[in-house]
Parts: sequence; C-alpha cells; structure tokens
Amino acid sequence: MNRLRNIDTYLLDLDGTFYLGNTLYPWSLPFVNTMKNLGKRFVFVTNNSSQNAKHYLHKIRNMGVDITEDQVFTSGQATIYYLKKHNYPRKLYLVGTPALEEEFQEAGFILTDRDPQTVVLGFDLTLTYEKLKTACSLIREGVPFIATHPDFNCPTPEGPIPDCGAMIALITASTGVKPKIIGKPYPEMIEALRAKYELEDPGRIAMVGDRLYTDMAMAKAAGIVGILVLSGETQLKDLEHSQVQPDLVLENLGEIVEALS
Repeated sequence: MNRLRNIDTYLLDLDGTFYLGNTLYPWSLPFVNTMKNLGKRFVFVTNNSSQNAKHYLHKIRNMGVDITEDQVFTSGQATIYYLKKHNYPRKLYLVGTPALEEEFQEAGFILTDRDPQTVVLGFDLTLTYEKLKTACSLIREGVPFIATHPDFNCPTPEGPIPDCGAMIALITASTGVKPKIIGKPYPEMIEALRAKYELEDPGRIAMVGDRLYTDMAMAKAAGIVGILVLSGETQLKDLEHSQVQPDLVLENLGEIVEALS
C-alpha cells in the first residue's frame, strides 16, 4: 500500500467506482477530500459517451462533489482528439445522443448524412433503426468507421444495458467491417489523456476502476499502476482466469483513503 503514496495523479472510472447510477458511494467524498488535502490530482475518465463532459460535471457537482470541467475526460473527447490529430475531414455521420452531438459540434465538426467522410458511433441511447441503416449503408460504401469505446454493457442500478460494444457488434455483423475503437483500453485513449494532462512519469499515475478488460487493460498498456476496485462489475473470482491482472485489488476507494491517511 506504500506504493499509493508515490501516485501524483489518479485516473478514476465513474460508474461502479465513484458512483452507481445516481447514487454516490459513501467512500467517494472522503477520497476527494483526501486528494485535495494531499495536493494530488484526480481526473474522471469514462468510456460512457452517451453524455458529454458538461453533463458529468453537473451530475458530480449535484452529488455534493466540487470539481471542474477539466477533471472529466470522456471517450467522446478522446475521439475528437484522435480525429483532429489525424486530420480527418470535419463532415461526419454521428450515431450518438444529442449530448455527444453537441460536443462534436462545439469542436468544429459538421454532422450530416449527406456525403459524410467518417462514421462515428457512440453509446447512443437514442438509437433508431433509421440511424443503423444509414450508418451501415455508408460503411458498406467505404466510409471509415470509428467507435468511441468497446464496452458491451453499461452498469445501471437495474442491471446492465447494451452499450457501444453491442452496437458495434450489430453493425459489424451487418457490414463485415470492424471499427477503429478509441476508448479504454486502447492506446488512443492513453495518448489523448497524456496530451491533455501532460502525464509523463507512468510510475506516478494510477488508473482506478472496476473493469478488468477496460480500466486494468489500459493501465497495463500505458505502463501505469492499475488499481482494481470490487465495488462494481468485477468480482474477486473473475481474477482467477483473467489474462489482465491489476497491481492492486481493493474493496473500494475508501481503502486508498485509509492507506494515505
């Protein structure tokens, strides 16, 4: 646990780590206060592109946690960074929620179904058959296909619901085309985080999350400390047959508070 004292920046997953649905975990506010008291940085890193950074900022603030918009980073933002870095044309067909559309438009992209030069798929809670049909037609014509993240399910208080990865599977089954995926655990997400937050020394950065195949896999790929919390999706028995193994396994964020206090 002494290893935690060397961490300067904590990258935090949201659902299953910091809160569940609209309920803040009891250990989350003490974690935030501990980080602030010790002068350590924490950034919320989520694959959930159904909402934009503004939404998460207001949601977390309404839970009584004082943070800034700069402390939230989504797979939608990482996708925008990737598209701009690689000089993708600004006209694209976006399969996403109004919140994701707003984020892309504010970044200077033109959203259209007329001759778009890229198809981008997010976690679309407003998905329709018409959207799927249009996306598949464009992809079959050779328009590049990019997805914000690979998660098959999104945790909710009522149980898991189909996420972007399930939508990818549907489109790939129809078109035979696999997308370029940006979010955790892919290196494009890490690259975008490093660029925005100037993350340099991997030994002083930790990824804290409840999923082996996204949070911990990204930590391994980035060479940073991976801290698995058992407050969300992953159970201890899941580690027995997992190729991805975390550096630390904790019950929840409260154990970090105890170790640093």
